[in-house]
Order: sequence, then C-alpha cells, then structure tokens
Amino acid sequence: MNRSLMLAGVLGATGVAAGAMGAHALESVVTPERIEIWNTAAQYHLTHAVVILVLAVQSGINARLAVLAMTAGVVLFSFSLYALVLTDVTALAMITPLGGLLLMAGWLLLCAKAFK
Repeated sequence: MNRSLMLAGVLGATGVAAGAMGAHALESVVTPERIEIWNTAAQYHLTHAVVILVLAVQSGINARLAVLAMTAGVVLFSFSLYALVLTDVTALAMITPLGGLLLMAGWLLLCAKAFK
C-alpha cells in the first residue's frame, strides 16, 4: 500500500469538504474574519495534499519524512484553525504555529533531498 498516496487522498477529500463547508455552511454562522481564517486553513490544507500527492506518485523520491512533517503540519495548522473558527476557543490558535513549523520542515526536508 502506498501510504503517502492514501494520505494525499484523505487530505484532499477533507480539504475539499472543509472548503465547501466554509463557503456554504459557515457564512451565516461566523464573522467574515473567521471565514477568512477558515479559508486560509483550507488553502494550506489542499496545497499540501497536492504536494503529498506529487511525492506519492513521483518514482525515485523517498520523502517519507517530508510527507510525515507535512501531514502533521496540516493537522496541527489547518485543523487548529478550523477548531478555532467552530468553537471560538482562541487558545487553539497557539497550536497553529507548531503546524506551520512542521509545514516548513517538510519543505526543508525536500530541499535536503536535493543534496543526496
């Protein structure tokens, strides 16, 4: 089983669902500022799902650590923002930077692959 491909599929599907929820279900429930936060989370979510998909189908690249870092980054970054918007618990935003650091680490791990 190609776990990276599976992760890309799950992240892609949940990213589309999150984007649709933000566009259709939340507009009448939360403030425009919160919708903007939601949209940022969905954008990062889907962008990294596509990156993981490319890594999953690209033969010859073993980027497990980058995929792991990006997946954890999406979970911590995007899902903490989704939870913030849905619950209005601002303490959840303290998790978001850790997710951002993991997303950056994933990209830097890909850069490191270029030198091997």
